[in-house]
Amino acid sequence: MDMPKLTLGNNMMERLLEIALAALLMATLFHAIRLERALGVLKRDRGALETLVSSFNESTAQAELGIERLRSASEGAGRQIARQIETGAALRQDLAFLIERGDTMADRLDRLVRGARVALEGHVSAIEPTEPPQRLRSQAERDLVKALKLVR
Repeated sequence: MDMPKLTLGNNMMERLLEIALAALLMATLFHAIRLERALGVLKRDRGALETLVSSFNESTAQAELGIERLRSASEGAGRQIARQIETGAALRQDLAFLIERGDTMADRLDRLVRGARVALEGHVSAIEPTEPPQRLRSQAERDLVKALKLVR
């Protein structure tokens, strides 16, 4: 009597295993169908993806070329600015020298004018030009005469 129970239990166990196996096969089939659809979408979009990658590569190459052009332009501008700075420094030195000479000349002219004032203190009204003034040779001489007239 024990035997028939075992066969009934084995039979039931076999059916449960078959049902479980069928359920697992259904789940596998479901996932296989989803995977096949996803692969189909990838295959269809592969051409678009290749075009996109190609376009991206071209854009990258153009960007690299643009960066190289920008780099060379900035180096050229840097060299030009360096030359202008050197020229500016030389001009600054020249201007400093001219200002120093101008200050020296102005001091000397001031001393001469003061000395001439002291010497002419009583004789200003007696001195009248009898000859017409000579023709001036340069703008600097005309400016000097003008400055001397303003000092009186």
